[in-house]
Amino acid sequence: MQENQKLEKEHLAIVTLKKGEGRTIKAGGAWIFDNEIASVAGHFENGDIVLVHDFDGYPMGKGFINQNSKIRIRMMTRRVDTVIDGAFLRMRLQAAWDYRKSTVDTSSCRLVFGEADFLPGMTIDKYEDILVVESLALGIDRMKETIVELLKEILAADGVRIRGVYERSDAKERLKEGMERKKGFIGEPFDTTVQITENGVKYLVDVKDGQKTGFFLDQKYNRLAIQRIARGKRVLDCFTHMGTFALNAGLAGAAEVTGLDISEYAVEQAAANAVLNGLQDTVHFRAADVFDELPRLAEAGETYDLVILDPPAFTKSRATIKNAMKGYREINIRGMKLVRDGGYLATCSCSHFMDYENFTKVIRQAAQSAHKRLRQVEYRTQAADHPILWAADESYYLKFYIFQVCEEK
Repeated sequence: MQENQKLEKEHLAIVTLKKGEGRTIKAGGAWIFDNEIASVAGHFENGDIVLVHDFDGYPMGKGFINQNSKIRIRMMTRRVDTVIDGAFLRMRLQAAWDYRKSTVDTSSCRLVFGEADFLPGMTIDKYEDILVVESLALGIDRMKETIVELLKEILAADGVRIRGVYERSDAKERLKEGMERKKGFIGEPFDTTVQITENGVKYLVDVKDGQKTGFFLDQKYNRLAIQRIARGKRVLDCFTHMGTFALNAGLAGAAEVTGLDISEYAVEQAAANAVLNGLQDTVHFRAADVFDELPRLAEAGETYDLVILDPPAFTKSRATIKNAMKGYREINIRGMKLVRDGGYLATCSCSHFMDYENFTKVIRQAAQSAHKRLRQVEYRTQAADHPILWAADESYYLKFYIFQVCEEK
């Protein structure tokens, strides 16, 4: 393809920050908010690349601007002499792929993780020979097709042929950018159900209608950690979705596994995945509201050697953190009460706004309320293909604990 294709204009508008603002990008982050900007000089359209200057005229780099968004500018480079063109995007994508090859199993993985890969607003997941693209910012959306073609070329150079590309830009966040939600094929249509293998477990992934981009890749190695302690145990997997933790426990030789999810569709998918792995005799799923089911199980006298809590995000904004903390506290109290003395609890939060300190505080409070003592086995975050960029707090969202649960005696 033509790598000299210009993706920015010759004469860029200049954005000047207010004095004392821009602390996030000065620390290494990627976002400039609307209330940090003093002035914009020159002509631009939303989505264009602009130059960013500090209040005193010091050049801070280039990013794309969108007046529809409170995140007014997303930085693409700290070098003002860098041209944002095809060659630049190839460099970013090659670096992202090289990083994955060094850190994770790349058969199915996240190839691009937005700001943490210095391509703000862009997410690309690879499921075997399928790519799923999510574009959440106007500036990067303009570069989408160029990025896809470049990435296919980079993968092909390593012998990885991509059969098809599907777009899942259907998140509500696009509305905040003044864009419509969008999903569909990029290029030729293909069968949107793909079989992947992760940690030895096979899954059928529906990239068209599954949640997010079809599968939650971020828990890959947390699920693997469960395999180490599940052998021979009676396991309860709550909010099981496609049965991922349950199937890892089953593959590891758990004696009995029950998976719960409120979605009938998810339970059907999970059951199909159990059959796919030959685990249908030991791993079972049923549709239930976990908040209602856990007290019922406790009342019936049920106990488990391992309880796994992998709920959806209870909060997606700072305004609802207090209510979310109540939800996390309640679900952890109920989960702990079902763990036999000396058994294990795996518990996590996938909400960026439920930070490490608050999540840890909630678990401590839950243990006190349930009259349990916790021995921490390990603390983990998201898989390395979802890198945490320091100073870009939004890239750190998954918190995952494994505890041994002991009676107070």
